[in-house]
Amino acid sequence: MAEAEAAGDAGLGPAAAQDGAELAAMIGATVPTGFEQTAAEEVREKLGSASRISKDRGKIYFEVPARSLPQVHRLRSVDNLFVVVQEFKDYQFKENKEDALKDLEDLVKKLPWTDPLKVWELNNSLKKKKTKRKKHNLQSPASRGKLSDGGEEGGADQNNTNDQEDCAQNPVAVEPTGGQDKENPQGVTSRNGVEEEEEDNEQSEVKAEVQASSESGSKADEAQTGEGEAKVLRFRVTCNRAGDKHSFTSNEAARDFGGAVQEHFQWKADMTHFDVEVLLNIHSNEVVVGIALTEESLHRRNITHFGPTTLRSTLAYGMLRLCDPQPTDIIVDPMCGTGAIPIEGAAEWPCCYHIAGDNNPQAVKRAANNISSLLRKNESKDSSTALGVPLDVIQWDICRLPLRTGSVDIVVTDMPFGKRIGSKKKNWDLYPACLMEMGRICTPGTGRAVLLTQDKKCFAKALSRVGHIWRRAQTVWVNVGGLHAAVYLLRRTSEPAQDTRPFW
Repeated sequence: MAEAEAAGDAGLGPAAAQDGAELAAMIGATVPTGFEQTAAEEVREKLGSASRISKDRGKIYFEVPARSLPQVHRLRSVDNLFVVVQEFKDYQFKENKEDALKDLEDLVKKLPWTDPLKVWELNNSLKKKKTKRKKHNLQSPASRGKLSDGGEEGGADQNNTNDQEDCAQNPVAVEPTGGQDKENPQGVTSRNGVEEEEEDNEQSEVKAEVQASSESGSKADEAQTGEGEAKVLRFRVTCNRAGDKHSFTSNEAARDFGGAVQEHFQWKADMTHFDVEVLLNIHSNEVVVGIALTEESLHRRNITHFGPTTLRSTLAYGMLRLCDPQPTDIIVDPMCGTGAIPIEGAAEWPCCYHIAGDNNPQAVKRAANNISSLLRKNESKDSSTALGVPLDVIQWDICRLPLRTGSVDIVVTDMPFGKRIGSKKKNWDLYPACLMEMGRICTPGTGRAVLLTQDKKCFAKALSRVGHIWRRAQTVWVNVGGLHAAVYLLRRTSEPAQDTRPFW
């Protein structure tokens, strides 16, 4: 059978926890396409773990002890997280659809579910504790007073999430027809910039939870064996399939695999109000079975007031990291929109000074509201140590920035694609003018710019016109809301820029 043939090629999977051994987890993470290496570097720096980049673009895998789950959720470059049950690097699918689906059904009974379910339960208990702490902070008198002092919320903007450029496909386990089926990634909101004292408390709670899980067994295990009085868990199976050589669709794979999961664990199927989300990721002959650790994408961590083209925070982090900010650097986003890039920069690089601006007053208002929301979130955590953020927002003209020549170290921005904002025709005049003005304010010889655009032809032409002040150092191809875009890293030449602006 296919699973027997694949068993010899089984790849990543959680190491079975021996008696007295620490529970470990093989974590899968979805990341912005094109920034897989950036995510792997962050994992190595913050968790000390080596990562493997998947053949399926936009995913990495790394192993960590289960007690490190809070730090995993604080990673800035990942969108969604799941614990790997098992991976098959060369799964041989049968050509007949019924046989292929039957093999997937039979695979359920052979998978090592025990440790991944323990990791899932530990992750679930951490989310509940986090929710309780958040409610406690919001209910405290000091927090209530501070929250009431905030600026205008702009409720209409807060709910306007349907027009985001990074919107994914449908949120249920139903995939579009065709050779490649994709599912909207799931994620969970996570606290970021947590004080060291809170991290220590969280670590203590994790250790206690790991010990309790090892001693008493998980709720999922009780549901599987029928022992204890644990409630019957609700679940759904989400299948993400890519490749044109499969005889079945994602819907069919999710349906049959999910039926086998239900029979094996005696769980209750529920497509919307589920406790456990089982992931079946199929990329050509690579099969990965996992359990989701996030419910809502982590990229939504900073933004409460959305615009028509709000950039994902995870993509903003990748762009900022590409330009290697150093302490005391002045970082400018001259077309900030809702402020996703400077807000992410201020959160992760607080020793730099960030300036955000836009010519649209509504965009500036949204950015200011998002900054206010971030300040209130920081204040609600610990009123005694709450600090401001090194970030200012201003309305300006991108072609006449009120900044001294050579006074800026880094420019990072999401340029107009010419689709939802502006037009392709206007970009032919706008792009060269922007690059000239960015070259004027950046320090000759050391300044750099990281620019995102989908209008690659126009950008290449504009760059050729300002080749005396900007040199292209690197290009990262990314997917932004289904659009094939590029992130360009430019380095400022030593050529002095001419300031042609009138003084008054």
